[in-house]
Formats: sequence, C-alpha cells, structure tokens
Amino acid sequence: MKTCIPTLLLTACALALAGTVRAGESVAGKWTARFDSQIGVQKYTYDFKVNGDKLAGTATGERQMGTNTVTITEGKINQDEISFVEPLKFGDNELRIEYTGKVNGDEIKFHRKVGDVAEEDFTAHRVKESAARPEVKPGTRTATNSPPAKP
Repeated sequence: MKTCIPTLLLTACALALAGTVRAGESVAGKWTARFDSQIGVQKYTYDFKVNGDKLAGTATGERQMGTNTVTITEGKINQDEISFVEPLKFGDNELRIEYTGKVNGDEIKFHRKVGDVAEEDFTAHRVKESAARPEVKPGTRTATNSPPAKP
C-alpha cells in the first residue's frame, strides 16, 4: 500500500502535465473570427504562441475604421481554457479587452469584455496549415535558377 500511493500521485501529476501540454499545443497557431459588435462587423486573426501555461502572440483586428495589430498580454492556459487581454489604443485612450475562451478541437468559444462598454460571444476557427500553403503535387518541379541536370 505504501508504494501504491506514490505511484498514484506520480501518475496523476504526469496526466495533469500531459493535459496541459496537449491543450497548449492545440492552441498554438493562427485562428480567425468574425463577429458583429456595437461598432460593426469585426474580423480578427489571432496568432498564438505557447510556453507551458503561458499564452503569447498577437491579435489583428479589421474594422471599418482600419486595421491594427497588438501584442496580447496576461495570456494563460489551463487545460482547455485560455484567457488574455488585448490592450487596444482608441484615440488617446487605452481600452482593455478581456478574453476568456474554451478550446474544442479547431474551435475556441470566446467571451470578450470590452472595458465597461460591451460584451460579445463568438467562435474562432483554426487556420489549417494546408490552407495557408500552396498545394505541391508529386513529380512537379518549381522553377529554379540552376541549369537542368545533364543526362
């Protein structure tokens, strides 16, 4: 019984860490979202980077009044939940936009609180790498500056 308890504790810790790593790996990369807000339709691209339970990256927002990219702050990951802050400069004012989200495969269900002004719920979708890269068919060659091989 004495050896059983340390083994169970070690197994529980390993499973908890494995869950955190898997969640972190599943969040890293690009995500896009589109939602309606008080200032009109907004399109966002989030580029997340993960280091343990820390979330970093950028948020790029496209609105009627222009596009801007900010570095996210206070990013955290806990299992399948993420949170971060988008510090948005609006005129001479700093606007704190707080995000909480739940990751489920290639979707993140977000709740976003824009200062004391507004709140929105929306879903972000993972940008698949295959969609970002052009398809290369087997046997095709790309143009190079090197001369053709001699037979």
